[in-house]
Amino acid sequence: MLTRYLATPAVAAAAAFALSGCAGGPADSRAAGGELRVVATTTQISDFTRNVVGGAEGVSITQLVQPNESLHSYDPSAADLTALGAADVLVINGVDLEEWLDDAIDASGFDGVTIDSAAGIDIIDSEVDDHGDETADGHADETAEEHADETADEHADETEQEHDEHAHDGGDPHIWTNVNNAMKMVGTIAGGLTEALGADSPETASAIETNATAYSQRLSELDSWIRTNVESVPAAERLLVSNHDALGYYTAAYGISYVGAVIPSFDDNAEPSAVAIDELIAAIGATGAEAVFSEASLNPKTADTIASEAGVTVYSGDDALYVDSLGPEGSPGDTYIAAQLHNTALILESWGVTPTNLPADLEE
Repeated sequence: MLTRYLATPAVAAAAAFALSGCAGGPADSRAAGGELRVVATTTQISDFTRNVVGGAEGVSITQLVQPNESLHSYDPSAADLTALGAADVLVINGVDLEEWLDDAIDASGFDGVTIDSAAGIDIIDSEVDDHGDETADGHADETAEEHADETADEHADETEQEHDEHAHDGGDPHIWTNVNNAMKMVGTIAGGLTEALGADSPETASAIETNATAYSQRLSELDSWIRTNVESVPAAERLLVSNHDALGYYTAAYGISYVGAVIPSFDDNAEPSAVAIDELIAAIGATGAEAVFSEASLNPKTADTIASEAGVTVYSGDDALYVDSLGPEGSPGDTYIAAQLHNTALILESWGVTPTNLPADLEE
């Protein structure tokens, strides 16, 4: 989906994208044979874009959010704004994840085209805002997907004002945690870049198509590997407690029961209340969950405290998950595939399971 961004202050960024053609876009504005300048927002989106472009000539990529940097507290630097202002194409996650995007576009003067990688993906529109609603008896054997179906009923009596205090405007933006969604995002990015190149760069467009196909095949193998390993564990034992509510797509896709999150919000800057912490500790004890997972981009202090009080293992430090952000080069989560393998292996370990060997295409 290739869109042109129309800045509308005080309105959610996702609502500000409107379909447009290529007239006046990158293919027309850049000099003949000139480089297509691409800016990608998040670490995951940048990784997808780099894999799609590969070594194709005539395309440069600038990444805005850096490894282990919070997406919610990111503040574009002067260099970031300069790169954005000079860009022909902007590739975003969408679903309001880039809360700072309106201001960045206004400040930079970006007037290129935007590829919204969330196009065509079903969005989860609720979050784990109240662990008290997730009783042990009611959810011990329930998958995250089944729980998501019940959310509307559980909150039917909630006022709009109360909902707005905790809900993310565009729904759950962590779409990439389901590998099938990642494959759709890669296809959208590849299609958008090919359209942006126009008819004058057939060799580059062909290389992008080839790279996207090869990378999507690797993602398909990753999805199968995760699914096979998770399904080797009895459903009642697939329990997960994470640092913040960022794994809803992952748990729904792979049949995992999401016991709760240390920060029961899509926003990793939110603060858990004392009541929410007590309820999560109770839910851990009631369900039999045996671990709490922190994230590499977040302070593990609260997760450590909850795990200690619940008497379960905490996964932090080198064993933290890579969710909102990929890690720096050389870390276990420095690419999307590496991060998904790392995360899944640790979750399986917490269930007492040794993962199967990786397909050759996933060895990095």
